[in-house]
Amino acid sequence: MVRSSGFDAFSQQTKRLAPIGGRGSFRHSIALAGAMFAANLATPAMAASETSTRLVNCGEQSCLMVSGHRDDPSAIITINGQPVSVEGERGWRVRVPVDTVRAWSAPNARTIEVTLLDPGTLQETSASVDLPIGLLGNLTDLAVLEVRAR
Repeated sequence: MVRSSGFDAFSQQTKRLAPIGGRGSFRHSIALAGAMFAANLATPAMAASETSTRLVNCGEQSCLMVSGHRDDPSAIITINGQPVSVEGERGWRVRVPVDTVRAWSAPNARTIEVTLLDPGTLQETSASVDLPIGLLGNLTDLAVLEVRAR
């Protein structure tokens, strides 16, 4: 009969892989909590990055380029409740003159509401999309700007 002292290779490996109590399980809990926190942060960032805006030239005026992705190419896209004609199928984009965006938006707005309407199910998906900084802000013409050092 062979007696085992408890120090065989299998029991040592098991203790290293699955510690019960002690500092090992605390580290495991911290790592798990960190991974869950990082996963929660990544989800909104991916959702927010689907639709974007930027300022572009279109002829003699400036336009807002709005681009995004839709699962169904037949989905109807509206900006602030106004239907728009877009280029592209699943990956779409539309250029809207800044004056038109200003007319469709509240004064000094910082976002626009982009809505996708699925014509088959009549289900709407909306997202509030950031505008370029200062796009719809007030313009002030300065005659003189005085700067003093203290």
